[in-house]
Amino acid sequence: MTERPIIILAALALAAGVAAGAFGAHGLKRILTTDMLQIWQTGVLYHLIHALGMLAIAAFMGRSFSDGLLGWAGLLMFVGIIFFSGSLYVLALSGTKWLGAITPLGGVMFIIGWLLLALAAWRAH
Repeated sequence: MTERPIIILAALALAAGVAAGAFGAHGLKRILTTDMLQIWQTGVLYHLIHALGMLAIAAFMGRSFSDGLLGWAGLLMFVGIIFFSGSLYVLALSGTKWLGAITPLGGVMFIIGWLLLALAAWRAH
């Protein structure tokens, strides 16, 4: 994967993250319990951090780093956003507790993505 699709996905993820944050702050504040709103905000935080991580990964591509590893790192962060933040958004809105089993899968994808970035840097010439 090249940097272009990662940048596009990151920009779309950032736009969605900002929208989710605004929706939580303005639209859900009166609807959700404090606990559920906190879950929503955790989803937004990790969503935005990892979308920015995707931009950082794209910035490193083409610079003596293993682009294959970086492509996987960017993709894993994007899928991690869907699994981690997405499951927290649905949990906050629906109260469906079994989704808590999906959230850690997204966290593992985040961790592997960061480790792939470290490995790419380690292998850089």
